[in-house]
Amino acid sequence: MTKILLLSDTHSHLDETILKYAAMADEIWHAGDIGSLEVCDALSALKPLRAVYGNIDDHSIQQEYPLNNRFMCEEVDVWITHIGGYPPKYNPNTRGEIKKKPPKLFICGHSHILKVMWDKNVGLLHMNPGACGKHGFHQVRTMLRFTIDGKEINDLEVIELGKR
Repeated sequence: MTKILLLSDTHSHLDETILKYAAMADEIWHAGDIGSLEVCDALSALKPLRAVYGNIDDHSIQQEYPLNNRFMCEEVDVWITHIGGYPPKYNPNTRGEIKKKPPKLFICGHSHILKVMWDKNVGLLHMNPGACGKHGFHQVRTMLRFTIDGKEINDLEVIELGKR
């Protein structure tokens, strides 16, 4: 079983609450708009970090992290990208691959809107953890945590971090 902390849109912001939850995870996944490499350094000092760059991330972050990160976590095919759309309205850059070879778990950031939804047409679970940074239009900062146990995604929990 792998305990995952999923966050996005930090926009260079980290605080003790985020770090507390990061320390409890087995892996930390960041869905882009990191803001600064210091965020990545602090998170990866605690646990293994998988991340993608977002549209606000500069060349230093783009050199360290890909636009798309597709990998296996236990027996779950995971795809993380920053701007990917939502079921069934996927971004043109992701739509073709999702129809051809859908992952089991598709993760995006960008919108600052917390959303978890099942796409029954292609059999994938879509997650957007919202935004845990203080920059943007969102009112409440959020993250997600869950477990992957073999082929199963379980114990999904929304973590509210308070007002931005």
